[in-house]
Amino acid sequence: MKKQKTSVSRKIFLACNYTLLVLVCLSCVLPFVHLFAISLSGRPAVAAGKVTFWPVEFTLSSYEYAFKKGDFMRALGNSLVRTFLGTMINLILMVLTAYPLSKDKSRLMGRNIYMAFFVFTMLFSGGMIPTYLVVSKAGLKDTIWSMILPGALPVYNMIILMNFIRGLPEELQEAARIDGASEFQLLYKVVLPLLKPSLATVGLFCIVGHWNDWFSGIIYLNDRAMYPLATYMQSLLRSFESLMRQAGADYRQLASQINVRTGRAAQLFLGALPVMVVYPFLQKYFTSGLTLGSVKG
Repeated sequence: MKKQKTSVSRKIFLACNYTLLVLVCLSCVLPFVHLFAISLSGRPAVAAGKVTFWPVEFTLSSYEYAFKKGDFMRALGNSLVRTFLGTMINLILMVLTAYPLSKDKSRLMGRNIYMAFFVFTMLFSGGMIPTYLVVSKAGLKDTIWSMILPGALPVYNMIILMNFIRGLPEELQEAARIDGASEFQLLYKVVLPLLKPSLATVGLFCIVGHWNDWFSGIIYLNDRAMYPLATYMQSLLRSFESLMRQAGADYRQLASQINVRTGRAAQLFLGALPVMVVYPFLQKYFTSGLTLGSVKG
C-alpha cells in the first residue's frame, strides 16, 4: 500500500502543535521540579539563588524536619480523614440523589421542581456569614464535620452522574423490574456496577476539592491541632519563620540547617504528592466518565 505524503502545511502545523504542547507541559512540570530541587538543597545555596532545577548542596534536612515535627504529620492525618469521610459522603448522597432525578416525569412526580431547586443552589447561596451562623448553631464548629457537611452534595457532580444514568439502556432496568427487583436492588445490582467510570471521575473531583480546601478550616476551626493540611500550609506560608522559632529544643538544631524557602518547599511538595499519586490510577476513567455524563437536552 502506497504511503501518502504529508504536505508542507501539515508538517508545519504538526511542528507548531507539538511545540506548543511541549511548552504547556513544561510550564506545568517545571515549577514542581524547581520546588523539589529547592527542598533538597542546602540553606546557603537557596539563599544565594543558585538552585534552578537540580539540587545544590544536597540535604534531606527539610524533609527530616517535616516528618519529625508533629504539626505536618498531624495535619496530613487530619486531611486524610477529612478527604476520606467527605468523599464517601459526597458519593453516597450524589448517587442517592442522581438516581431518582434520572427518571422522567411519569416515574417521579415533581421532578422538574426538584431539579430547579438543585440548580438554584448552584447559582445562589446565602453567603459566608449565614453559612457560618448555621454551622455554629448546629454545633459543628471546631469539628471535622464543619468542613464536610456544608458541601455534602456537590450539585454539579450530581448532574454528571444523573446524565450518565439517563444514558444507560432502559432495557436493563426494565428487565430487572420484570424479574421483581425493587428500586434499591435495581440501583445496587444494575446501575452502580455501570457507574464506575463516572464515579471515579466525580470521586477524584471530590478528593481534590477536599484536599485543597483551606478556607473552611480557617473559618470553622480555632484549634490549630485540628487543621487539615491545606489550612496548615496556608498558615505555613504566612508564618513559617515564627513556627520555626517556636520549635522545641529537639528541633532547633535541625531547624538551623534549613531556611524558610527550603522548609516551605519540602512541605508543599509533600502536600501535593498524595493527589499526584492517586491521579494516574483514575485518569483512565476521565474521558469516558465525562463524555458519558455530559449534559443532554
